[in-house]
Amino acid sequence: MDDPIDDSLNAIDILIRQLLSMWEQAISLLPSLVIAAIVIVITWIIARFATRIADKLTDKTNMRASLQELTETMVRLAIWIVGLMATLTILLPGLTPASLIAGLGFGAVAIGFAFQDIFENFMAGILIMIREKMRIGDYIECEGVEGIVESIALRETHVRRNNMELTIIPNSILFKNPVKILTDQEKRRHEIIAGVSYDSDLDVARDVIRNAVQSADQVDPDERIDVFACEFNSSSVDFKIRWWSGSKPRAMHESRDSVIRSIKRALEEAGIEIPFPYVTQTFKEPVPLAFKEPVSIAGKD
Repeated sequence: MDDPIDDSLNAIDILIRQLLSMWEQAISLLPSLVIAAIVIVITWIIARFATRIADKLTDKTNMRASLQELTETMVRLAIWIVGLMATLTILLPGLTPASLIAGLGFGAVAIGFAFQDIFENFMAGILIMIREKMRIGDYIECEGVEGIVESIALRETHVRRNNMELTIIPNSILFKNPVKILTDQEKRRHEIIAGVSYDSDLDVARDVIRNAVQSADQVDPDERIDVFACEFNSSSVDFKIRWWSGSKPRAMHESRDSVIRSIKRALEEAGIEIPFPYVTQTFKEPVPLAFKEPVSIAGKD
């Protein structure tokens, strides 16, 4: 029979030899680890300086802020990819750039399926930054979210609502759904409905409304003002009134306030009624009216 003591000594001897082998391998890899660390540091320094250079170059152009950010990100990403590939080649001498690229190709397919939403937002962010519309500072509306675009990143866009709440929207939503850009131009057209009574002279009412809109504040005098009779309503003839003013929400509210107050004042001065709905009660049978006798007070007739 084998001696248990000899078996345990053999196991300890094997363990010691394995530890010594691992230590020797670690010592042999130490120069490669040091060089790889140096390459990482150099990559970080180059990426930082390259980003600053790209920032200075793009500042001298008329490039949009979102496109500048995309350029800086792509420069930084390209430098880090090259640096990491060089680091892996140093640590794994048998790994050639060709085999690394091939491995990344197969790995990218698997990662793409696993992180499909992330890559979708990433690609949508690049396309949003490239296209000319929707700049930082624009007032937009998309999928019930309305506010000012504060920043456009590669995966998400930050929108500040009117109540100062910040909404983070994945870029794929902005890319796949209709987006209203309310401030794409400096001014846009606004409209309201105003009604006058049926006994009013519509030609006179139209002239009064047009003059009132022209005299209102916040209305662009260089653009056309439209006043159209558009509908026979239940108690009024309605006019559709259109004018041009600033495109920002504040300008829209201010111009609507000024136009509505000016129209009301002008119609009242011209003696034109702004009607409200009338309700007429009809009965199938005559309604009997009962009169009560006056109550006499003691001592008086």
